[in-house]
Amino acid sequence: MHESMTFRSALIAFTTCLLLLKALQAQPPAPTPVNSPAFIEAKSFDPAVATKAWLDSVPADKRAKSDAYFEGGYWLILWNFLVGAAIAIFLLNSRFSAQLRDFAERVTGSKTLQVVICGIVYILVVAVLSFPLTLYQFFIREHQYGFATQAFGPWFLEQLVGLSVGLIAGIVALSIFYAVFRHAPRTWWIWGTLVAVILSFIGNFITPVFVEPLFNTYKPLTDATIRDPILSMARANQIPVTQVFQVDASRQTTRVSANVAGLLGTTRIALNDNLLKQCSVPEIRAVMAHEMGHYVLHHGAKLTIYFGVVALFGFALAKFFFDWALRIWGERWDVRGVGDPAGLPVLMLIFVTFAFLMTPVLNSIVRQCEREADQFGMNCSREPDGEAKVALKLGAYRKLDPSPVEEFIFFDHPSGRARIQMAMDWKAAHLPCPNLDATEPATE
Repeated sequence: MHESMTFRSALIAFTTCLLLLKALQAQPPAPTPVNSPAFIEAKSFDPAVATKAWLDSVPADKRAKSDAYFEGGYWLILWNFLVGAAIAIFLLNSRFSAQLRDFAERVTGSKTLQVVICGIVYILVVAVLSFPLTLYQFFIREHQYGFATQAFGPWFLEQLVGLSVGLIAGIVALSIFYAVFRHAPRTWWIWGTLVAVILSFIGNFITPVFVEPLFNTYKPLTDATIRDPILSMARANQIPVTQVFQVDASRQTTRVSANVAGLLGTTRIALNDNLLKQCSVPEIRAVMAHEMGHYVLHHGAKLTIYFGVVALFGFALAKFFFDWALRIWGERWDVRGVGDPAGLPVLMLIFVTFAFLMTPVLNSIVRQCEREADQFGMNCSREPDGEAKVALKLGAYRKLDPSPVEEFIFFDHPSGRARIQMAMDWKAAHLPCPNLDATEPATE
């Protein structure tokens, strides 16, 4: 009797549970009330209005200072081109490059050593002649706008270190290029492109890991409130790191920066101490997620390929204009051919001009990768307001709201306005989505 009653009770309870479960499955989700904050925000949030509000939060005097600084950079692009072209023309018309070649031939019969001698002298001469512009652009002007923190002595010492690195890299590159020029006098522009791509790839690998530490000290970040969220994002995106490093950039500049770089076990996440001092954790997460985007999306390799295509075009033009220039001025300059190191200023003049004219294209290639990293970073960090705040901080030295043509020509990163608009669009797309049909009052 007891067992029978127990069985019937269990059967009734089981049947009741099934009926309740069926009723719950048939019942639609509870709608968000029309007067709830989530519903009101979802209906009223306008990304365009929010973007304008962020931009309007910057005082007019700071906007004017930022615009003046960034627009001054447009003229520096021109001045760097003019100075580089003038130096090349001077070395050719004065026959300095030919005399240097003759000197190298008297010193050694080795073609490679002749290139080394000419390369060392050429790099040093260019560095000395262009130093006034370098001094103004990277020291005087940076101090005028309050972005530099380094005295002249330490700054000049770092310039010498950079020149030493440039000498080593330049000599190696020139030796390889001129070996190609000598052995492939007709197809050197094709093989030269291949060499340029390979050297670019090696440079992208070496620079963050081996060159940058020559100028700054890297030490492990010990603040767990900042380090752990960064490592969490890294693990989520399969970035093989177990530590985050901070860089003492504040002794040189007030700018914020970070990077995720490395290959074959050398991958490293680094952020400078200005970022730690000037930004909140959500802002730091937004910055680091962006940098992780470059790594995960393989932008280093992609940019090498993109620039390889541009380089092929540039080398083809160099072949045409080098031959053309030698037919007209070769005897005057005493340049014998592309394998002659006396012709190095001719190549430099061609490539400086090419790079100047290709500025919008090169900037657009980089800007597209930066936009992709922004989108990746937004989905990774989920910090739209943090992204907007960082964009405003970068706006201290990047024009926030340029015209479309201006952004196309001069910007190698999306403008502050574009970045804030992207963040606000993301925010709007991820606000709570109320059931409008269920919450709107019925009308008769």
